[in-house]
Amino acid sequence: MLLYHGSYLEIKKPQILAGKYAKDFGTGFYCTALMEQAIRWAGRYNSPILNIYEYERDFSLKTREFSEMTEEWLDFIIFCRSGKKHDYDIVSGPMANDQIYNYISDYMDGAITREQFWVLAKFKHPTHQITFCAELALKGLKFAKSEVLK
Repeated sequence: MLLYHGSYLEIKKPQILAGKYAKDFGTGFYCTALMEQAIRWAGRYNSPILNIYEYERDFSLKTREFSEMTEEWLDFIIFCRSGKKHDYDIVSGPMANDQIYNYISDYMDGAITREQFWVLAKFKHPTHQITFCAELALKGLKFAKSEVLK
C-alpha cells in the first residue's frame, strides 16, 4: 500500500515529533492514502514536496481505525485535541480539517450541540489520515521516493 506525506522537505526517515498544537489523533507522523490530499498539505509551503512511502501493516501493533465520522471518532478527536494521550501505535480515519475543527471547537465550547455539529460536518470530498504514534509503528513505513511539486 502506498502512503503520502506532504511537506517542504524530503523525509527519508520519518520521526515522531511532538508539535506545538494537539492534532486529531495525537502526536505522531501523519500520512494519507489519498495523494491529492497530501498534495494539498504540501501546497501550504513555498517549496512543496510529496513524500511517498510503501506501507506494510504489522498486525501485532495496537491500532484504532475509524472508517467514517462517528460519535466515537468525534469523542476520540476531542480527547486527543485536548492534549490527552492514548496508547495506540497507529490510528487511522477521516481528518477534521480546519472547518470541521472549528465546529469541534464550537461544540467543546458549548456554542453548538452535538446534533448541530453533525449537521455542519459534511465533507465535500473524502479525507483520510493514518498516524504512526509509536516508533515501532514506523518500521512498516519504507521511503520510496519524493517529488518536488510546482
